[in-house]
Amino acid sequence: MKILITGNLGYVGPGLVKELRKHHPEATLIGYDIGYFAKHITNVTISPESFLDLQYYGDVRKFDENILTDVDTVISLAAISNDPIGNKFEQVTMAINYQATIDIAKMAKAKKVRNFIFASSCSVYGAAEDAPRTETSQLNPLTAYAKSKVMSEDSLSELADDDFQVTCLRFATACGMSERLRLDLVINDFVAGALTAKEITILSDGTPWRPLINVLDMARAIRWACERGQSNGGNFVVVNTGSNEWNYQVKELALAIQKVMPEISVSINENAEPDKRSYRVNFDLFKNLAPNHQPIYDLNSSVQGLIDGLQAINFKDDQYRKSVLIRLNVINKLLKQGEMDSQLNLVKV
Repeated sequence: MKILITGNLGYVGPGLVKELRKHHPEATLIGYDIGYFAKHITNVTISPESFLDLQYYGDVRKFDENILTDVDTVISLAAISNDPIGNKFEQVTMAINYQATIDIAKMAKAKKVRNFIFASSCSVYGAAEDAPRTETSQLNPLTAYAKSKVMSEDSLSELADDDFQVTCLRFATACGMSERLRLDLVINDFVAGALTAKEITILSDGTPWRPLINVLDMARAIRWACERGQSNGGNFVVVNTGSNEWNYQVKELALAIQKVMPEISVSINENAEPDKRSYRVNFDLFKNLAPNHQPIYDLNSSVQGLIDGLQAINFKDDQYRKSVLIRLNVINKLLKQGEMDSQLNLVKV
């Protein structure tokens, strides 16, 4: 088995590589990433890439199809990964998240790759508070990031056939400790604030709904997609990926962390403009299709994992929202230093 992971040098990649190596020790694992965030490693004794057989550095917009020779499965993680970056670089987001994804999928199909796994997002539901959304619910993408995921799913559905199996995993909002940690995710941000300032500051009114999933459970779900047969979901499947128990309002998340760390305070901006990105999600299909790959982490264990991981690296930066653990800050730094142009191409000196 030969597996290519695009975007492996991000938040999800380290846990995924270990998950695949553990359960498929004979597999050839290949990474492909531009490396924006490669050096921002947290809490490791050995580089996450040590578990790969080969690491390519490159831009998915300039992908070499020869890398796909004899590859069985492509896992597509490469993306502009959050709304602040997507809103600032909307055209680039579409080029990377959508166009490059479909270009690589077409190359993969031509190269006889049999399995394509796309990391999509529950953010495609946008504003959806009235009832938990299923895979057949109406979509309402509100951001460039969410729109890119909808467009990718639609185009991938047209490529799928008996020889090219496509799985689109609509992930809940990620959280939890990673060897390339991000603190621009709601739970991760809250825990960082609790540790450094002894306070959680909710910038919204706290009412928006979010489904969540631990980053290590994302890896387990991707492994299921690698292993599933066509009798389990068909040639093309879109599946909400998470668990029904992990639908929370933002203020509930903060209060849950306060239970673990009772010494902290919680501040809610009750006068904030309503956050339209609010949705609950139904994960019954994922439970039916992947009963042996269901999430094993809950909110408390994910929070404790973050506390332990951040304390292990002696994390005390109360200005962390200005640090390289926020993805947009890394992009802005590369732009300011002239190492990246306005289209997010790395500048070769």
